[in-house]
Amino acid sequence: MAGPKKIRVGFVGSGGIAQGKHVPGHLSVPNVEIVACCDISEERAKAFAERNDVDHVFTDYNKMMEMDELDAISVCTPNNFHAPPTIAALKAGKHVLCEKPLAGNAKDGAGMVKAAKDSGLVLQIGLQSRFNRHIWTLRQRIKQGLLGEVYYGRTMALRRRGIPGAPTFVKKEISGGGPLIDIGVHSFDAMLFLIGYPDPVEAFGATYQKFAQDPTIFTGGWGKWDPDGFDVEDFAIGQVKFATGATITVETSWAAHLGDVGRDFIVGDKAGASLGGPITIYSDKGKTGLKEEKLKPLKRTPEEFASFHNAVRKGLPSPVPSEEVLKLMKIFDAIYESAEKGASVKIK
Repeated sequence: MAGPKKIRVGFVGSGGIAQGKHVPGHLSVPNVEIVACCDISEERAKAFAERNDVDHVFTDYNKMMEMDELDAISVCTPNNFHAPPTIAALKAGKHVLCEKPLAGNAKDGAGMVKAAKDSGLVLQIGLQSRFNRHIWTLRQRIKQGLLGEVYYGRTMALRRRGIPGAPTFVKKEISGGGPLIDIGVHSFDAMLFLIGYPDPVEAFGATYQKFAQDPTIFTGGWGKWDPDGFDVEDFAIGQVKFATGATITVETSWAAHLGDVGRDFIVGDKAGASLGGPITIYSDKGKTGLKEEKLKPLKRTPEEFASFHNAVRKGLPSPVPSEEVLKLMKIFDAIYESAEKGASVKIK
């Protein structure tokens, strides 16, 4: 008896995130094979193909989309170039796993969401934090009423020394922004996932660039240091109000003079939680006491790439609904706009 049909994956973009995350992610799932790759650099595409035993190499993703023997695409391009190949793939009948963020801005992201809706295919964004066992477990408990009405949370993605060098991170026309959109996207997505992704209504933000020109701060990660090409923030904060009445604060940095800043937390009118592994639940014990409970993670929780391929095989909705992630892009747009204006910005 023949086994399940293999899902055949093609890559658009063959850089570090493709090789370091998406290749092992796809190949960790049974009956998945990588059959094609595309990069604007033929040299990089050929190197990727040789490293991963891939037969079909392209420099034009539209040509790759013409392949009948292709079921899904991993989009691993820089942020501001997520939309075109994603939309092309969905229109060509291919499912898409696109690296985070959704896009470089909400307008491009909206086009991707529409293409997914029109096609009825899976569009999953690479936000792995919501697949963390502890986050998933807390999400289920919050749905059951553990925290009561959630009204505030703080999430952080703070590096003390971690400025990347490549233009794909530090040049706004390529990346869309700095640490807010680069690493803040993970922590903020996890926080919003926990509370059911309410509609954002208003945001205030501030951005700073304090260390981009300092060669003593750069530690050599993700490309060569190029201060002349660096035009995004290296520190950003935002505060967002939601239709539920809840407020979330986000703090992000690639570099900052920081020590231990504690953990992300979320509070409701019944209990609060500090995030991490394990998650700690705080509630009242009598009139003055504090009750602490270590939240034991569920034994089985979904995994990022396995969830994508399961949805593709079974015709299920995306495990990371793109409509949710579009809300996150609107928040980021509003935080950046607020930082420029020096005033809060309404979110529609």
